[in-house]
Amino acid sequence: MIQPAWLVLLPLLGAAVLALIPRQRVAALLNIGLSAAGFLLSLALPALERGPAGLLHLDALNLPLLLLSGLVGLAASVFSAAMLPAEGFGPRAGRAYHAGFQLFLGASHLALLAGDLGLMWVAAGLATLAGVLMVALRRTPAAIGAAWRFLMLGGLGLGLALFGTVVLALAAQPPAGEGVASLSLATLARVAREADPGLMTLAFVFLLVGYGTQAALVPLHAWLPDAQAEAPAVVPVLLSGLLMNVALHAILRAKAVVGLNPGPLPPGALMVALGLASLLLAAFALWRQRDARRLLAWSGIGHVGLASFAFGLGGAASMAGLLHMLGHALVAGAGFMALGRAMALGGGPRVAGLGGLALSHPAPGWTLALCLLALAGLPPFSPFARLFLMAQQSVVRLPWLALPLGLGLLAGALAMLRAAQHLCRGPASAEAPREADPPPLPGAEWMALAPAQLHLLLALILGLALPAPLAALLAEAARIAG
Repeated sequence: MIQPAWLVLLPLLGAAVLALIPRQRVAALLNIGLSAAGFLLSLALPALERGPAGLLHLDALNLPLLLLSGLVGLAASVFSAAMLPAEGFGPRAGRAYHAGFQLFLGASHLALLAGDLGLMWVAAGLATLAGVLMVALRRTPAAIGAAWRFLMLGGLGLGLALFGTVVLALAAQPPAGEGVASLSLATLARVAREADPGLMTLAFVFLLVGYGTQAALVPLHAWLPDAQAEAPAVVPVLLSGLLMNVALHAILRAKAVVGLNPGPLPPGALMVALGLASLLLAAFALWRQRDARRLLAWSGIGHVGLASFAFGLGGAASMAGLLHMLGHALVAGAGFMALGRAMALGGGPRVAGLGGLALSHPAPGWTLALCLLALAGLPPFSPFARLFLMAQQSVVRLPWLALPLGLGLLAGALAMLRAAQHLCRGPASAEAPREADPPPLPGAEWMALAPAQLHLLLALILGLALPAPLAALLAEAARIAG
Protein backbone atom coordinates (compact mmCIF):
# COMPACT_ATOMS: atom_id res chain seq x y z
CA MET A 1 0.00 0.00 0.00
CA ILE A 2 1.23 3.50 -0.86
CA GLN A 3 2.18 5.54 2.20
CA PRO A 4 3.06 9.26 2.40
CA ALA A 5 6.39 8.26 3.98
CA TRP A 6 7.61 7.11 0.55
CA LEU A 7 7.59 10.75 -0.58
CA VAL A 8 10.32 11.28 2.01
CA LEU A 9 12.20 7.99 1.85
CA LEU A 10 12.48 7.77 -1.93
CA PRO A 11 14.32 11.09 -2.49
CA LEU A 12 16.49 10.61 0.60
CA LEU A 13 17.59 7.16 -0.58
CA GLY A 14 18.01 8.60 -4.07
CA ALA A 15 20.27 11.32 -2.70
CA ALA A 16 22.53 8.70 -1.12
CA VAL A 17 22.77 6.81 -4.44
CA LEU A 18 23.33 9.96 -6.53
CA ALA A 19 26.19 10.99 -4.25
CA LEU A 20 28.06 7.91 -5.53
CA ILE A 21 27.46 8.28 -9.29
CA PRO A 22 30.32 10.13 -11.05
CA ARG A 23 28.78 10.18 -14.57
CA GLN A 24 26.66 13.28 -14.70
CA ARG A 25 24.37 12.23 -17.54
CA VAL A 26 23.53 8.99 -15.78
CA ALA A 27 22.91 10.94 -12.58
CA ALA A 28 20.69 13.41 -14.46
CA LEU A 29 18.55 10.60 -15.88
CA LEU A 30 18.28 8.94 -12.47
CA ASN A 31 17.36 12.31 -10.97
CA ILE A 32 14.51 12.61 -13.48
CA GLY A 33 13.39 9.05 -12.73
CA LEU A 34 13.33 9.64 -8.98
CA SER A 35 11.44 12.91 -9.41
CA ALA A 36 8.94 11.26 -11.76
CA ALA A 37 8.36 8.50 -9.20
CA GLY A 38 7.83 11.14 -6.53
CA PHE A 39 5.31 12.93 -8.74
CA LEU A 40 3.38 9.70 -9.32
CA LEU A 41 3.36 9.06 -5.56
CA SER A 42 1.98 12.55 -4.97
CA LEU A 43 -0.82 11.88 -7.46
CA ALA A 44 -1.87 8.90 -5.33
CA LEU A 45 -2.18 11.00 -2.15
CA PRO A 46 -5.77 12.25 -2.72
CA ALA A 47 -6.99 8.65 -2.50
CA LEU A 48 -5.45 8.16 0.96
CA GLU A 49 -7.20 8.74 4.26
CA ARG A 50 -6.61 12.23 5.62
CA GLY A 51 -6.26 13.33 9.22
CA PRO A 52 -3.78 13.23 12.14
CA ALA A 53 -1.66 10.07 12.07
CA GLY A 54 1.38 10.40 14.33
CA LEU A 55 4.63 11.92 13.11
CA LEU A 56 3.39 12.18 9.52
CA HIS A 57 -0.07 13.33 8.58
CA LEU A 58 -2.01 14.27 5.47
CA ASP A 59 -4.80 16.84 5.35
CA ALA A 60 -6.32 19.44 3.06
CA LEU A 61 -3.67 22.04 3.94
CA ASN A 62 -0.58 20.08 2.94
CA LEU A 63 -2.13 17.93 0.17
CA PRO A 64 -2.18 20.64 -2.55
CA LEU A 65 1.33 21.72 -1.58
CA LEU A 66 2.58 18.13 -1.87
CA LEU A 67 0.98 17.81 -5.31
CA LEU A 68 2.64 21.07 -6.32
CA SER A 69 6.00 19.94 -4.93
CA GLY A 70 5.83 16.70 -6.90
CA LEU A 71 5.12 18.62 -10.10
CA VAL A 72 7.79 21.25 -9.50
CA GLY A 73 10.34 18.57 -8.60
CA LEU A 74 9.72 16.69 -11.86
CA ALA A 75 9.74 19.84 -14.01
CA ALA A 76 12.90 21.10 -12.31
CA SER A 77 14.69 17.77 -12.80
CA VAL A 78 13.98 17.83 -16.56
CA PHE A 79 15.11 21.45 -16.78
CA SER A 80 18.19 20.62 -14.71
CA ALA A 81 19.23 17.87 -17.13
CA ALA A 82 18.94 20.28 -20.06
CA MET A 83 21.05 22.90 -18.28
CA LEU A 84 23.73 20.52 -17.01
CA PRO A 85 26.23 21.13 -19.85
CA ALA A 86 26.01 24.90 -19.30
CA GLU A 87 26.76 24.57 -15.58
CA GLY A 88 30.19 23.02 -16.21
CA PHE A 89 30.34 21.00 -12.99
CA GLY A 90 33.25 18.70 -12.26
CA PRO A 91 32.64 15.12 -11.06
CA ARG A 92 32.55 16.03 -7.35
CA ALA A 93 30.32 19.06 -7.85
CA GLY A 94 28.05 17.00 -10.13
CA ARG A 95 27.52 14.39 -7.42
CA ALA A 96 26.81 17.08 -4.82
CA TYR A 97 24.43 18.82 -7.23
CA HIS A 98 22.19 15.82 -7.89
CA ALA A 99 22.37 14.53 -4.32
CA GLY A 100 21.48 18.00 -3.03
CA PHE A 101 18.52 18.16 -5.43
CA GLN A 102 16.94 14.97 -4.04
CA LEU A 103 17.87 15.84 -0.47
CA PHE A 104 16.06 19.16 -0.90
CA LEU A 105 12.96 17.40 -2.25
CA GLY A 106 12.91 14.82 0.54
CA ALA A 107 13.38 17.41 3.29
CA SER A 108 10.67 19.64 1.81
CA HIS A 109 8.21 16.75 1.65
CA LEU A 110 9.03 15.82 5.24
CA ALA A 111 8.43 19.39 6.41
CA LEU A 112 5.03 19.43 4.71
CA LEU A 113 4.00 16.02 6.04
CA ALA A 114 5.29 16.50 9.60
CA GLY A 115 2.61 16.22 12.26
CA ASP A 116 5.06 17.36 14.93
CA LEU A 117 6.60 20.84 15.23
CA GLY A 118 9.98 19.43 16.21
CA LEU A 119 10.15 17.18 13.16
CA MET A 120 8.97 20.08 11.00
CA TRP A 121 11.83 22.22 12.28
CA VAL A 122 14.40 19.48 11.61
CA ALA A 123 13.10 19.03 8.05
CA ALA A 124 13.10 22.78 7.36
CA GLY A 125 16.69 22.96 8.59
CA LEU A 126 17.71 20.06 6.36
CA ALA A 127 16.10 21.72 3.33
CA THR A 128 17.93 24.96 4.15
CA LEU A 129 21.29 23.18 4.38
CA ALA A 130 20.65 21.43 1.03
CA GLY A 131 19.80 24.81 -0.49
CA VAL A 132 22.99 26.38 0.89
CA LEU A 133 25.05 23.52 -0.57
CA MET A 134 23.54 23.99 -4.03
CA VAL A 135 23.92 27.78 -3.99
CA ALA A 136 27.66 27.42 -3.27
CA LEU A 137 28.37 24.86 -6.01
CA ARG A 138 29.76 27.30 -8.57
CA ARG A 139 32.46 28.20 -6.01
CA THR A 140 32.90 31.75 -7.28
CA PRO A 141 33.45 34.46 -4.65
CA ALA A 142 29.93 35.77 -5.31
CA ALA A 143 28.39 32.29 -4.97
CA ILE A 144 30.29 31.56 -1.75
CA GLY A 145 29.20 34.93 -0.36
CA ALA A 146 25.56 34.29 -1.30
CA ALA A 147 25.68 30.83 0.29
CA TRP A 148 27.25 32.26 3.43
CA ARG A 149 24.52 34.91 3.76
CA PHE A 150 21.89 32.22 3.16
CA LEU A 151 23.47 30.07 5.87
CA MET A 152 23.79 32.92 8.39
CA LEU A 153 20.31 34.37 7.92
CA GLY A 154 18.75 30.94 7.45
CA GLY A 155 20.48 29.72 10.60
CA LEU A 156 19.28 32.78 12.50
CA GLY A 157 15.74 32.15 11.29
CA LEU A 158 15.91 28.50 12.29
CA GLY A 159 17.20 29.51 15.72
CA LEU A 160 14.28 31.89 16.20
CA ALA A 161 11.85 29.22 14.99
CA LEU A 162 13.36 26.70 17.43
CA PHE A 163 12.90 29.13 20.31
CA GLY A 164 9.30 29.70 19.22
CA THR A 165 8.73 25.94 19.04
CA VAL A 166 10.07 25.46 22.58
CA VAL A 167 7.95 28.32 23.94
CA LEU A 168 4.84 26.91 22.27
CA ALA A 169 5.55 23.50 23.80
CA LEU A 170 5.98 25.14 27.22
CA ALA A 171 2.68 26.96 26.80
CA ALA A 172 0.95 23.65 26.06
CA GLN A 173 2.66 21.60 28.80
CA PRO A 174 0.37 22.35 31.76
CA PRO A 175 -2.78 21.09 30.01
CA ALA A 176 -1.01 18.51 27.81
CA GLY A 177 1.42 17.10 30.35
CA GLU A 178 5.16 16.54 30.18
CA GLY A 179 6.97 15.07 27.17
CA VAL A 180 7.50 15.50 23.48
CA ALA A 181 3.79 14.87 22.81
CA SER A 182 3.29 18.59 23.46
CA LEU A 183 4.94 19.26 20.06
CA SER A 184 2.30 17.24 18.21
CA LEU A 185 -0.01 19.40 16.10
CA ALA A 186 -2.98 17.29 17.20
CA THR A 187 -2.09 17.73 20.89
CA LEU A 188 -1.46 21.45 20.48
CA ALA A 189 -4.82 21.92 18.78
CA ARG A 190 -6.54 20.01 21.58
CA VAL A 191 -5.06 22.05 24.44
CA ALA A 192 -4.56 25.42 22.76
CA ARG A 193 -7.60 27.04 24.40
CA GLU A 194 -6.21 26.24 27.88
CA ALA A 195 -2.61 27.33 27.20
CA ASP A 196 -1.01 30.49 28.55
CA PRO A 197 -1.94 33.38 26.20
CA GLY A 198 1.26 35.34 26.80
CA LEU A 199 3.46 32.40 25.93
CA MET A 200 1.33 31.65 22.87
CA THR A 201 1.81 35.20 21.59
CA LEU A 202 5.57 35.10 22.24
CA ALA A 203 5.86 31.72 20.51
CA PHE A 204 4.02 32.88 17.39
CA VAL A 205 6.16 36.03 17.08
CA PHE A 206 9.34 33.93 17.04
CA LEU A 207 7.85 31.30 14.73
CA LEU A 208 6.62 33.96 12.31
CA VAL A 209 9.95 35.78 12.13
CA GLY A 210 11.93 32.52 12.15
CA TYR A 211 10.10 30.68 9.40
CA GLY A 212 9.47 34.04 7.75
CA THR A 213 13.22 34.14 7.11
CA GLN A 214 12.99 30.97 5.01
CA ALA A 215 9.95 32.45 3.26
CA ALA A 216 11.89 35.70 2.59
CA LEU A 217 9.52 37.92 4.57
CA VAL A 218 10.78 41.27 5.86
CA PRO A 219 12.98 41.87 7.85
CA LEU A 220 15.25 38.82 7.25
CA HIS A 221 14.73 38.57 3.50
CA ALA A 222 18.08 39.77 2.17
CA TRP A 223 19.49 36.29 1.46
CA LEU A 224 17.03 35.52 -1.35
CA PRO A 225 18.15 37.93 -4.13
CA ASP A 226 21.80 36.96 -3.61
CA ALA A 227 21.08 33.23 -3.54
CA GLN A 228 18.87 33.25 -6.62
CA ALA A 229 21.31 35.44 -8.55
CA GLU A 230 24.38 33.27 -7.91
CA ALA A 231 23.01 29.73 -7.72
CA PRO A 232 22.87 27.17 -10.57
CA ALA A 233 19.89 27.74 -12.83
CA VAL A 234 17.60 25.14 -11.24
CA VAL A 235 18.05 26.27 -7.63
CA PRO A 236 15.80 29.39 -7.85
CA VAL A 237 13.04 27.11 -9.16
CA LEU A 238 13.34 24.96 -6.04
CA LEU A 239 13.61 27.91 -3.65
CA SER A 240 10.54 29.69 -5.04
CA GLY A 241 8.52 26.53 -5.62
CA LEU A 242 9.35 24.55 -2.47
CA LEU A 243 11.24 26.29 0.34
CA MET A 244 9.09 29.42 0.44
CA ASN A 245 5.92 27.32 0.53
CA VAL A 246 7.37 25.01 3.19
CA ALA A 247 8.06 28.04 5.40
CA LEU A 248 4.62 29.56 4.83
CA HIS A 249 3.04 26.19 5.61
CA ALA A 250 4.90 26.07 8.95
CA ILE A 251 3.66 29.57 9.80
CA LEU A 252 0.09 28.55 8.94
CA ARG A 253 0.32 25.52 11.22
CA ALA A 254 1.45 27.76 14.08
CA LYS A 255 -1.27 30.33 13.28
CA ALA A 256 -3.95 27.63 13.30
CA VAL A 257 -2.87 26.54 16.80
CA VAL A 258 -2.40 30.00 18.32
CA GLY A 259 -5.63 31.25 16.75
CA LEU A 260 -7.60 28.73 18.83
CA ASN A 261 -6.67 30.58 22.02
CA PRO A 262 -8.84 33.69 22.58
CA GLY A 263 -6.24 35.42 24.73
CA PRO A 264 -3.14 36.17 22.57
CA LEU A 265 -2.60 39.07 20.23
CA PRO A 266 -4.37 37.98 17.02
CA PRO A 267 -1.73 36.23 14.89
CA GLY A 268 -3.38 37.53 11.74
CA ALA A 269 -2.45 41.12 12.61
CA LEU A 270 1.25 40.24 12.72
CA MET A 271 1.03 38.43 9.36
CA VAL A 272 -0.75 41.40 7.78
CA ALA A 273 1.96 43.78 9.04
CA LEU A 274 4.92 41.70 7.81
CA GLY A 275 3.15 40.89 4.55
CA LEU A 276 2.35 44.50 3.72
CA ALA A 277 5.90 45.60 4.64
CA SER A 278 7.34 42.91 2.35
CA LEU A 279 5.04 43.91 -0.51
CA LEU A 280 5.86 47.62 -0.29
CA LEU A 281 9.61 47.10 0.05
CA ALA A 282 9.70 44.70 -2.91
CA ALA A 283 7.46 46.88 -5.08
CA PHE A 284 9.84 49.81 -4.92
CA ALA A 285 13.01 47.69 -4.94
CA LEU A 286 11.89 46.24 -8.29
CA TRP A 287 12.46 49.60 -9.97
CA ARG A 288 16.17 49.51 -9.02
CA GLN A 289 16.92 46.00 -10.29
CA ARG A 290 19.16 45.66 -13.34
CA ASP A 291 19.86 41.93 -12.92
CA ALA A 292 16.99 39.81 -14.27
CA ARG A 293 17.46 37.10 -11.64
CA ARG A 294 17.33 39.64 -8.84
CA LEU A 295 14.24 41.14 -10.44
CA LEU A 296 12.46 37.79 -10.18
CA ALA A 297 13.77 37.30 -6.64
CA TRP A 298 12.40 40.64 -5.47
CA SER A 299 9.12 39.83 -7.17
CA GLY A 300 9.04 36.65 -5.08
CA ILE A 301 9.52 38.68 -1.88
CA GLY A 302 6.54 40.81 -2.86
CA HIS A 303 4.39 37.81 -3.67
CA VAL A 304 5.18 35.98 -0.44
CA GLY A 305 4.25 39.23 1.32
CA LEU A 306 0.90 39.14 -0.48
CA ALA A 307 0.32 35.57 0.69
CA SER A 308 1.13 36.54 4.27
CA PHE A 309 -1.24 39.51 4.00
CA ALA A 310 -4.03 37.24 2.74
CA PHE A 311 -3.52 34.66 5.48
CA GLY A 312 -3.47 37.46 8.03
CA LEU A 313 -6.90 38.61 6.86
CA GLY A 314 -8.16 35.04 7.17
CA GLY A 315 -11.54 33.77 6.06
CA ALA A 316 -12.13 33.94 2.32
CA ALA A 317 -8.78 35.70 1.86
CA SER A 318 -7.01 32.56 3.07
CA MET A 319 -8.18 30.79 -0.07
CA ALA A 320 -6.64 33.63 -2.10
CA GLY A 321 -3.41 33.07 -0.20
CA LEU A 322 -3.42 29.37 -1.01
CA LEU A 323 -4.06 30.14 -4.68
CA HIS A 324 -1.15 32.53 -4.52
CA MET A 325 1.18 29.86 -3.16
CA LEU A 326 0.25 27.57 -6.05
CA GLY A 327 0.23 30.23 -8.76
CA HIS A 328 3.42 31.97 -7.73
CA ALA A 329 5.36 28.71 -7.51
CA LEU A 330 4.27 27.83 -11.05
CA VAL A 331 4.86 31.24 -12.63
CA ALA A 332 8.10 32.10 -10.81
CA GLY A 333 9.49 28.64 -11.57
CA ALA A 334 8.64 29.12 -15.24
CA GLY A 335 10.30 32.54 -15.24
CA PHE A 336 13.54 31.24 -13.77
CA MET A 337 13.60 28.34 -16.24
CA ALA A 338 13.07 30.62 -19.24
CA LEU A 339 15.68 33.05 -17.95
CA GLY A 340 18.16 30.25 -17.31
CA ARG A 341 17.70 29.02 -20.88
CA ALA A 342 18.23 32.54 -22.27
CA MET A 343 21.42 32.94 -20.27
CA ALA A 344 22.69 29.54 -21.43
CA LEU A 345 22.29 30.70 -25.02
CA GLY A 346 24.81 33.43 -24.39
CA GLY A 347 22.85 36.29 -22.86
CA GLY A 348 24.02 37.95 -19.67
CA PRO A 349 21.91 38.24 -16.53
CA ARG A 350 21.30 41.97 -16.90
CA VAL A 351 17.90 43.11 -18.09
CA ALA A 352 19.59 45.50 -20.51
CA GLY A 353 21.62 42.63 -21.90
CA LEU A 354 18.49 40.64 -22.70
CA GLY A 355 16.82 43.40 -24.71
CA GLY A 356 15.00 42.13 -27.78
CA LEU A 357 15.15 38.54 -26.53
CA ALA A 358 11.61 37.82 -27.72
CA LEU A 359 12.67 38.74 -31.27
CA SER A 360 16.06 37.03 -31.37
CA HIS A 361 14.94 33.86 -29.53
CA PRO A 362 11.12 33.78 -29.45
CA ALA A 363 10.69 30.57 -27.41
CA PRO A 364 12.55 31.60 -24.22
CA GLY A 365 11.85 35.29 -24.83
CA TRP A 366 8.08 35.07 -25.00
CA THR A 367 7.97 32.48 -22.22
CA LEU A 368 9.86 34.85 -19.96
CA ALA A 369 7.75 37.82 -21.03
CA LEU A 370 4.51 35.95 -20.26
CA CYS A 371 5.90 35.05 -16.84
CA LEU A 372 6.62 38.71 -16.13
CA LEU A 373 3.11 39.67 -17.20
CA ALA A 374 1.66 36.98 -14.94
CA LEU A 375 3.82 38.12 -12.01
CA ALA A 376 2.55 41.66 -12.63
CA GLY A 377 -0.92 40.32 -11.89
CA LEU A 378 -2.45 40.63 -15.34
CA PRO A 379 -5.26 38.30 -16.46
CA PRO A 380 -5.85 35.57 -17.42
CA PHE A 381 -3.20 33.91 -15.23
CA SER A 382 -3.95 32.73 -11.69
CA PRO A 383 -2.22 35.66 -9.88
CA PHE A 384 -4.92 38.00 -11.24
CA ALA A 385 -7.76 35.99 -9.68
CA ARG A 386 -6.25 35.90 -6.21
CA LEU A 387 -5.17 39.59 -6.37
CA PHE A 388 -8.76 40.55 -7.17
CA LEU A 389 -10.11 38.45 -4.29
CA MET A 390 -7.46 39.76 -1.91
CA ALA A 391 -8.15 43.41 -2.80
CA GLN A 392 -11.87 42.81 -2.40
CA GLN A 393 -11.42 41.29 1.06
CA SER A 394 -9.11 44.11 2.11
CA VAL A 395 -11.63 46.80 1.08
CA VAL A 396 -14.46 45.02 2.90
CA ARG A 397 -12.63 44.11 6.10
CA LEU A 398 -9.70 46.57 6.49
CA PRO A 399 -10.48 49.52 4.19
CA TRP A 400 -7.72 51.65 5.73
CA LEU A 401 -5.17 49.18 4.34
CA ALA A 402 -6.60 49.29 0.81
CA LEU A 403 -4.50 52.34 -0.15
CA PRO A 404 -1.03 50.98 0.77
CA LEU A 405 -2.00 47.56 -0.64
CA GLY A 406 -3.11 49.15 -3.92
CA LEU A 407 0.02 51.30 -4.04
CA GLY A 408 2.27 48.28 -3.60
CA LEU A 409 0.40 46.25 -6.20
CA LEU A 410 0.49 49.09 -8.73
CA ALA A 411 4.18 49.91 -8.24
CA GLY A 412 5.18 46.26 -8.51
CA ALA A 413 3.00 45.65 -11.56
CA LEU A 414 4.39 48.66 -13.43
CA ALA A 415 7.97 47.56 -12.71
CA MET A 416 7.30 44.08 -14.09
CA LEU A 417 5.52 45.51 -17.14
CA ARG A 418 8.51 47.74 -17.84
CA ALA A 419 10.82 44.73 -17.74
CA ALA A 420 8.49 42.72 -19.99
CA GLN A 421 8.27 45.55 -22.51
CA HIS A 422 12.04 45.80 -22.70
CA LEU A 423 12.40 42.06 -23.26
CA CYS A 424 9.72 41.92 -25.95
CA ARG A 425 10.19 45.12 -27.86
CA GLY A 426 13.46 46.58 -26.72
CA PRO A 427 16.43 46.75 -29.10
CA ALA A 428 18.80 43.80 -29.12
CA SER A 429 21.98 44.48 -27.17
CA ALA A 430 25.52 43.22 -27.60
CA GLU A 431 25.00 40.83 -24.67
CA ALA A 432 21.80 39.30 -26.02
CA PRO A 433 21.87 35.68 -27.25
CA ARG A 434 22.92 35.49 -30.90
CA GLU A 435 22.40 32.89 -33.57
CA ALA A 436 26.17 32.47 -33.82
CA ASP A 437 26.28 30.91 -30.37
CA PRO A 438 27.17 27.21 -30.25
CA PRO A 439 24.05 25.10 -30.85
CA PRO A 440 22.55 23.38 -27.81
CA LEU A 441 22.59 19.64 -27.31
CA PRO A 442 19.82 17.74 -29.14
CA GLY A 443 16.60 18.04 -27.20
CA ALA A 444 17.99 20.70 -24.84
CA GLU A 445 15.60 23.38 -26.13
CA TRP A 446 12.56 21.18 -25.51
CA MET A 447 13.77 19.94 -22.13
CA ALA A 448 14.56 23.47 -20.97
CA LEU A 449 11.35 25.17 -22.09
CA ALA A 450 8.63 22.49 -21.97
CA PRO A 451 8.59 22.44 -18.14
CA ALA A 452 8.30 26.24 -18.05
CA GLN A 453 5.48 26.22 -20.58
CA LEU A 454 3.70 23.48 -18.62
CA HIS A 455 3.92 25.68 -15.52
CA LEU A 456 2.42 28.58 -17.44
CA LEU A 457 -0.37 26.43 -18.84
CA LEU A 458 -1.34 25.24 -15.36
CA ALA A 459 -1.24 28.83 -14.06
CA LEU A 460 -3.53 29.80 -16.94
CA ILE A 461 -5.97 27.00 -16.08
CA LEU A 462 -6.03 28.06 -12.42
CA GLY A 463 -6.77 31.61 -13.53
CA LEU A 464 -9.55 30.78 -15.97
CA ALA A 465 -11.48 28.00 -14.25
CA LEU A 466 -10.53 26.48 -10.92
CA PRO A 467 -11.46 22.77 -11.06
CA ALA A 468 -14.26 21.95 -8.61
CA PRO A 469 -12.32 19.25 -6.67
CA LEU A 470 -9.37 21.60 -6.22
CA ALA A 471 -11.66 24.46 -5.19
CA ALA A 472 -13.26 22.25 -2.54
CA LEU A 473 -9.84 21.12 -1.30
CA LEU A 474 -8.57 24.70 -1.05
CA ALA A 475 -11.73 25.79 0.75
CA GLU A 476 -11.14 23.07 3.34
CA ALA A 477 -7.47 24.06 3.60
CA ALA A 478 -8.49 27.68 4.17
CA ARG A 479 -10.67 26.58 7.09
CA ILE A 480 -7.71 24.74 8.62
CA ALA A 481 -5.44 27.78 8.20
CA GLY A 482 -8.05 30.03 9.80
